[in-house]
Amino acid sequence: MASSPRPAEPQLRQKPKMADTPASASSTPAPAARRGSPFLPTSRESLLLAVFPVLLLFGTLFSLLSPQTRAAAAAGAASTGSGPGSGTAHYPQTPSLAPSYFARKDNLLNVFFVKRGWFWITVTFAFFVGTHPYYAEPSAPRKHVLGRRSAAVLRWGLVTGWWFLVTQWFFGPALIDRNYRLTGGGCQALQALTDEAGAAASSGEGGKHAEATYQFLEAATASACKHAGGQWRGGHDISGHVFLLVLGTTFLAQEVGWVLWRQAQRRAAISGGVSGSTSHSSSAARVVDTRLLVMDDGAVKSAEVEAGLATGRTGEQNSSAARAGLMQPDTRSANAALLSRVALRVTAAAIGLSLWMLLMTAIYFHTWFEKLTGLLVALVAFYSVYVLPRWVPALRRVVGLPGL
Repeated sequence: MASSPRPAEPQLRQKPKMADTPASASSTPAPAARRGSPFLPTSRESLLLAVFPVLLLFGTLFSLLSPQTRAAAAAGAASTGSGPGSGTAHYPQTPSLAPSYFARKDNLLNVFFVKRGWFWITVTFAFFVGTHPYYAEPSAPRKHVLGRRSAAVLRWGLVTGWWFLVTQWFFGPALIDRNYRLTGGGCQALQALTDEAGAAASSGEGGKHAEATYQFLEAATASACKHAGGQWRGGHDISGHVFLLVLGTTFLAQEVGWVLWRQAQRRAAISGGVSGSTSHSSSAARVVDTRLLVMDDGAVKSAEVEAGLATGRTGEQNSSAARAGLMQPDTRSANAALLSRVALRVTAAAIGLSLWMLLMTAIYFHTWFEKLTGLLVALVAFYSVYVLPRWVPALRRVVGLPGL
């Protein structure tokens, strides 16, 4: 009777050994890639996006709590006869009275970098796309209509189109100016002339000239108001600086970041295939692409599948994929490699300057709500160009995704 339970003991001890098999399988990155949603940014993207509200919140709190900025704001409000939060730049622009060099509109970074921001973003993007070897490689067969470089240029065109509509032109005044007028704002110095022209146009006096004058004044933009000697007052002024800086930073981070991520994965996979060690396999798992995509059949799979790099590959399989051309080693000349490294440094400098000027804008310009709306309008383009294609396969085949 006592000997019957003893045979069960080896079976109980063997159960942990049976559990070793799924434990070893869990080292593959497939389960990790299943976290998240194709409808939302990845955890790494969310960390980047969190930088923007943190900078804006810090800048707003700094402007409210710093005695120097509060005193300068009060002086600026007294000189203009408006409340501290009513203007885009409510600090004195006189060098001796401005609380900081970056509180002045004529600071060099504002004049030569932010005011021409999209030009520098475009130059940086073109430099990277023109020098990085990733864009010379063919994309996954039968996955995308355009090649990698053409798809990147198309995405640039979409983001640039949104920038143009918001800040430059939208069937007349830009969306920022239209929003300002719709929320009750206008050009203060021209308001009396607007009323006079409107009265003349409605009464029939002045003919076509009065009607044309009224229509021009009603459609006046912020730049036209400034050139006419007026001040853009009232209404809700979406922060164009915040919009531009966030849009440019997210654009460069997406286009450059995922390409570098794929390059790091390639190096880890090739080295893992050559050595066959578990350390290299774990390093390859750490650089796995965590984006999730909705396929044509509705299945949700990792971006690794569309890239032709299944997450369950062994080191030998990744090595053979490299030899097949999916992960080609860098065989460029020394000059080409140098240009690519310079392009990366230029990109890092552009992103760094953008974040710095975003912080300066958060401290010295705009109200908190104007900065918030500038952020949200910029994120519309980020989501539409870089997240929406992940769950719309037809759109993804045309615009592609960075790193695929």
